[in-house]
Amino acid sequence: MTYRAATDDDVDLLAAWHADPEVARYWDDERPSAAEIRDRLARPTVDHWIVLDGDEPVGFLQSWWEEGEPLRGGLDGFLIPSARGRGLMPRAARELAQSLLDAGWAEVTVDPYEWNERAVHAWARAGFVEVSRGHPPDEDHTAPWVLMRFSGV
Repeated sequence: MTYRAATDDDVDLLAAWHADPEVARYWDDERPSAAEIRDRLARPTVDHWIVLDGDEPVGFLQSWWEEGEPLRGGLDGFLIPSARGRGLMPRAARELAQSLLDAGWAEVTVDPYEWNERAVHAWARAGFVEVSRGHPPDEDHTAPWVLMRFSGV
């Protein structure tokens, strides 16, 4: 497996990763404190995952879902700069998305920013197919974004 569940033991690591400008710029420059991350880990409709390269933590994924049936939701994630370009995120995201479908989810999506072509390509390598582009900024996005849906592996 290329990811594991995040725990309270990962709070300081996640806070340090988010503080890195090369991570924060992809997350609307958010730099949550350890207390804010601890609160996020407790959210009931989001699961948090640590991406691994072997046993080494190198990134973060979260899976969130909408309440109600059928189960639908999405993924968000990042790798630390030193882990980028090795195919780690596409592999972890593909495994996680497939596990969610196998668990009964009807749909898994991602919504990278249009300007982040590297992420759009990585999500495509993970098995996500572009559905639509040019969605305007909203409560969850500060720039135009792309909707992509997991097509399975």
